[in-house]
Amino acid sequence: MSVNLTKGQRVSLDKNMTMALIGLGWDTNKYDGGADFDLDACAFMLGANGKVRKDEDFIFYGNLQSEDGSVRHTGDNLTGEGEGDDEVLIIDFTKIPADIQKIAITVTIYDAIPRHQNFGQVSNAYVRVARMADENDTVGTEVLKFDLAEEFSIETGLVVCEIYRNGADWKFNAVGAGYQGGLEALCKSFGVNV
Repeated sequence: MSVNLTKGQRVSLDKNMTMALIGLGWDTNKYDGGADFDLDACAFMLGANGKVRKDEDFIFYGNLQSEDGSVRHTGDNLTGEGEGDDEVLIIDFTKIPADIQKIAITVTIYDAIPRHQNFGQVSNAYVRVARMADENDTVGTEVLKFDLAEEFSIETGLVVCEIYRNGADWKFNAVGAGYQGGLEALCKSFGVNV
């Protein structure tokens, strides 16, 4: 049974979950901007200082997998068309290095400023965590979901959630924090060289 979370809520992930599918989805509101909406999911693998250890700890459409194989992006969806998850990240907890304390999951709008786009034009955004039976399970069994009900009028980047260590366990934090400055601002915040 899936648990629906609200902003700021933290829950423990099942100790026996070795692989998780992080599915992100959204719809764009009707508007006459002339350009497609291209939202991009990213993962930042962070040390105890809240920063990446190196630029390769930033997983996105240009770097689809961490060097250790613990975090993988399944590919860029350029339009967000269709039902279900628009972009997916896979986390293999058995491969995460001991010095990674947190994985921040974000969504940004590609070319937001020149296209005059922001998250105020996005609706029905969510993140879900699903237990994967094995590495070939592309749907998983949903264990929790966080609907981003908040209105973001000017933001072009969101920290959707964090998956973090708590002793020997992993927990999920429903963050839902907006940023101006899109991907570049998030990269600078997490210590990625841009």
